Amino acid sequence: MQTRELGKSGLRCGRIGLGCATFGREIGEEQAFQIMDYAVEQGITLFDTAEAYGGGQARAYRKNQFGVADEREVSGEMHSSEKIIGRWLRSRGARDRVVLLTKVTTDFRPEHVRAALAASLERLQTDVIDLYLYHQFDAKTPLAEAADAAAEGVSLGLVRAAGCSNYPAEQLAAALQESRARGLARFEVIQSNYNLAVRDIESAVLPLTRREAVGVVSYSPLGAGFLTGKYTADRGAFPKGTRFDVIPGHADVYFGERNFRVVENLRALADRTGIPAVRLAMAWVFQNEGIDVVLVGARTISHLDNAMVALETALDLGWVTEMNSW
Repeated sequence: MQTRELGKSGLRCGRIGLGCATFGREIGEEQAFQIMDYAVEQGITLFDTAEAYGGGQARAYRKNQFGVADEREVSGEMHSSEKIIGRWLRSRGARDRVVLLTKVTTDFRPEHVRAALAASLERLQTDVIDLYLYHQFDAKTPLAEAADAAAEGVSLGLVRAAGCSNYPAEQLAAALQESRARGLARFEVIQSNYNLAVRDIESAVLPLTRREAVGVVSYSPLGAGFLTGKYTADRGAFPKGTRFDVIPGHADVYFGERNFRVVENLRALADRTGIPAVRLAMAWVFQNEGIDVVLVGARTISHLDNAMVALETALDLGWVTEMNSW
């Protein structure tokens, strides 16, 4: 599998990364172990997780946001994604075969990041995290303190490279400038949502990452399943066990007249070309050279197989032009 270096971190990985948010949420530990085994066999080495990913967190989210107390997850374990990966790493002795990426949710002051990093290291059963990201921009944390906290983990050898996730371009630029001005380890990677339905990063984030040589890891190439066409505008009719059913907030991102038209156009193009819609959608993300790694949140081995086929699918220039116009 073709590889990319992420920013100037020295870390190289294949263009497909394994998104592990489903572990303990939509799939159990045995199935997660099978998927991780298969991933490394196929040369998929970047494993993406976060302290916020867990069956327990998903249940708490629905209770807090919607007042719904039920059990749609396979597990109620808190931080189940990191913990399952940690147990797999220990049982397989595979730490040197994986590029580990995890994230701290919010509050990026040094004291809090120090504690969150220690907790993630313990759950992942490792002494170093390859890529440690701020999960979303936190306006309450002073820029200087966030920069100090990110650089501290690198200087202590607990983190190989720092980064951010879901940052707008202006905040990434500010963070890079702060680190540069003070001679601190900078953000080497940004993680962003990118697919046919969500293309915000094209306008400012990707031009910035090209100029600054920051690595780009994108997630949700199928829009958390939205682009498969399995959803209708009825928010009360999510298929059981799907990501929208477990985390209904996905609908706030994807449900809209324009995005449902994208799904219809994608289905029509699939009918004309004979290429499955999911492969077209994923291949469209891979053809963007500004994207270094595309995360695939696999619930089955077949999801990884589909991604690998999509990576090797050469899209006709006319199809790409048409898809870009949607």
